[in-house]
Amino acid sequence: MPLDPALNSLGFAKPPAETRVVVAMSGGVDSSVVAAQLADEGYDVVGVTLQLYDHGAALAKKGACCAGRDIHDARRVAEEMGFPHYVLDYENTFREAVIDEFADSYLAGATPVPCIRCNERVKFKDLLETAKDLDADCMATGHYIQRMMGDEGPELHAAGDPNRDQSYFLFSTTAEQLDYLRFPLGHLKSKAETRALAEKFGLGVADKPDSQDICFVPNGNYAAVIEKLRPGAAEPGDIVDVDGNVLAQHRGVIHYTIGQRRGLGIGGLSDPLYVVKLDVDARQVIVGPKEMLATRKVPLREINWLGDGDFLAGGERKIAVKVRSTRPPTDAVLRPISDTEAEVELLVAEEGVSPGQACVFYDPDSTRVLGGGWIWRGY
Repeated sequence: MPLDPALNSLGFAKPPAETRVVVAMSGGVDSSVVAAQLADEGYDVVGVTLQLYDHGAALAKKGACCAGRDIHDARRVAEEMGFPHYVLDYENTFREAVIDEFADSYLAGATPVPCIRCNERVKFKDLLETAKDLDADCMATGHYIQRMMGDEGPELHAAGDPNRDQSYFLFSTTAEQLDYLRFPLGHLKSKAETRALAEKFGLGVADKPDSQDICFVPNGNYAAVIEKLRPGAAEPGDIVDVDGNVLAQHRGVIHYTIGQRRGLGIGGLSDPLYVVKLDVDARQVIVGPKEMLATRKVPLREINWLGDGDFLAGGERKIAVKVRSTRPPTDAVLRPISDTEAEVELLVAEEGVSPGQACVFYDPDSTRVLGGGWIWRGY
């Protein structure tokens, strides 16, 4: 909430009724609560739902955002709360900006995070521009992350509930976008509080399960989606050790990820082996002992800097980083190379650092998110 009593709850110096806010509605409980709460507070709410892919088989699938059922749920919330709701067809944009890169990254041996690209290239780019075209003062989402005002403008901070914090997936939000965005749920301490609000507003989605999978990957079967998008991608090859000895055959590099242990089909070994590298050109899955997964130096590109001061001019910094969404921040040193490239040195080695994943920067002394970059190759 703003400290200045002259400002409304979204930070504008005018009554809620004169403040238009576009709410990005996925059909889930989080964005539905945001829309309902803002409507209840008297804001001029406009709900927008994106149809991101040809839902077809996913029409009745639980756990996927923006499928047919979810569009229906978002529309129903808008009707219940009495504000306009629009469905925009973003299938072509989503395919070009997110799905194609997802497929190509996997084929290159990387482990992509399409949810970040979706936020970066669709929701916080095209949808945000649509909100401006609708003369909205701001755009609100149901993400669990906080926007706080600092000495130099809006800052991005981790959510009040560490278990639901989505800062890893929003690191590429730019300062300009952050100026326009609002995250009304970021301060809540638990999902139970969100569901209680949904009950308070009488929303039919109050008990709706959270989404689990990537929306366009039914049942988490990445390889099946890649094979459909890129026919012939699952070409077989050799599983080899670090000395090049052939240990087994595989069904296609796309079925494997760095750090994988199970499902390799290698038996009778005294010590377990893990996937330590994927060689797409040679169609090889390289395996080795667990200690080979340990990494301290992480090369990054496409840096998005949200900290104070100039990124490159600021030089070496002590920060905390996440190299996977499920891991807590760990101490590291950030060394800028250019405005968009850097190297992160982890004080304690991490296992399974994979190209295609994000490395997100945090202030070690606060909840502030300082940006991040994309891991682009391993040492």
